[in-house]
Amino acid sequence: MSALPATTSRHDMNKLPVMNIGAVERDTGLGKDTLRVWERRYGFPQPTRDEHGERAYPAEQVDRLRVMKRLIDQGLRPGRLCAASEEEFAELSKACAAPPRDDSGQHAAVIGQTLALVKANDVAALRQLLNQAMMRLGLQRFVIDVVAPLNDAVGEAWMSGEFEVFEEHLYSEQIRSLLRQAIGNLPAAGGAPRILLTTPPDEQHVLGLLMVEALLALEGATCISLGTQTPLVDIEMAARAHRADIVAISISAAFPGRQVGALVGQLRQMLPAAIDLWVGGTGAQRATPETGIVLLPTLQAVLDALDGWRNEPAGMRHS
Repeated sequence: MSALPATTSRHDMNKLPVMNIGAVERDTGLGKDTLRVWERRYGFPQPTRDEHGERAYPAEQVDRLRVMKRLIDQGLRPGRLCAASEEEFAELSKACAAPPRDDSGQHAAVIGQTLALVKANDVAALRQLLNQAMMRLGLQRFVIDVVAPLNDAVGEAWMSGEFEVFEEHLYSEQIRSLLRQAIGNLPAAGGAPRILLTTPPDEQHVLGLLMVEALLALEGATCISLGTQTPLVDIEMAARAHRADIVAISISAAFPGRQVGALVGQLRQMLPAAIDLWVGGTGAQRATPETGIVLLPTLQAVLDALDGWRNEPAGMRHS
């Protein structure tokens, strides 16, 4: 079914041991729940069962899943990849194996074109440009390499008077719509950790929250979003009701700096000790790191924190 590396024959591949679902998750980066959903929805992968009735994945399917993860990160849909013939999958795999390119100039061009289209009030062309960039780069790289610097550029344009308030709002609404649609199109993950996302009272900026949700959902985490400006007592109740492993709040640079430390400390005290508190956004730098609080000033820090949570034994997370 899969396209095998030139150095691996089918005879050799059949000699390799099967892998259980936990090993496949670690090897491919695809969550257990994602694998189960694809099995039901698309008919691939097709694991056998071991003597204990647990899923056992042949090496050939694990090889295909590994390549699929990289292709999905580049923007391809899982349904297409699961249904692809050997020949079609081999062609797609060639693109995956191509050496990485330096796309920084291309990213800068997209940012410049976006600013120009916002200023020209050309909504249709703006939507097309951003959609094409996301499809070309994949959701993760689009969020990190395009949306993050775009937010900074738009913010600077507004502060300098180059953008009017309505133009900043126009840009923000297009990005919000695009990210919500992209998140909605992702396969239902349902994997660990379970993460409750929101902003505290008086924090209205939602873009950072959506960007983080997109990155976490891509990695198979279960994301429960409450939107913005949730009272602290409601954050606590929601975290308990949804059995959250992590509460993630976003605090922008516009949030009053003198309030950040007290707010984060209060929320930490309200949450059960078993629930981590992640604080992201520019405002996160104003909080004080302490046990059970993880500060995430960058998007890459979000991905690093997720890896750290998954790799750390449960009993050591707050020690």
